[in-house]
Amino acid sequence: MLVVIPAHNEEDTIQDVIHDLKSHGYNDILVVDDASSDNTALFAKKLDVKVMSLPYNLGAWKATQAGVQYARKRNYTSLITFDADKQHLASQIKKLVHCQKLTKSNLVIGSCPSRGSLSRRIAWKLFRGLSGVKVNDLTSGFRLYDRFAIEVLSKKEASLLEYQDVGVLLMLKTFDIAKAETDVDMHRRESGISRIFYSWWAVLYYMGYTTMLCLSKIAKKTHLLPEKIKEV
Repeated sequence: MLVVIPAHNEEDTIQDVIHDLKSHGYNDILVVDDASSDNTALFAKKLDVKVMSLPYNLGAWKATQAGVQYARKRNYTSLITFDADKQHLASQIKKLVHCQKLTKSNLVIGSCPSRGSLSRRIAWKLFRGLSGVKVNDLTSGFRLYDRFAIEVLSKKEASLLEYQDVGVLLMLKTFDIAKAETDVDMHRRESGISRIFYSWWAVLYYMGYTTMLCLSKIAKKTHLLPEKIKEV
């Protein structure tokens, strides 16, 4: 199992995150350095983990997908996506693994709804209704993907997405990916800012972008419905 850590300017926390993972026996780690301007990549390399340095900043999801594609090319059967800001805890990975073994799901989401701010909870409620994706913690980046999910998320279509949450979940839903959700503990962010919820402008952009994704999915289903009825 590979642990993929997308990281942009996380020199203050990346070493602690890697130490936490290694102390729990997770040594197969890939840090995807998203064109950091600080010492994120250097500090990670000093701790003897794999580092993929991107030539320019792509954003959290595309950096994550670079790690997903790495896993596919090297025939990993599963991977964990893990944040670099110390919110995610290595001790909680076993919960995702246990849930996957129990449910045989292709995707397991580590859920911690209590961390959500008011704006985050409003967004979650709206997009659960629009998308039909019944996930409590839509923006959690703490996930386990199996081989099938890795294959799907390595596709070119996934490169068009901007966020790991609703868009990715909608794409996986299209491919009949079985998902599960399990409660995990998380820490509060110790450094950096949320790419989505750091300002109301960012929230508005995120909500507009994700709403369009949801509506396009609904429109596609509506367009296909008469054909399906005719076939029946």
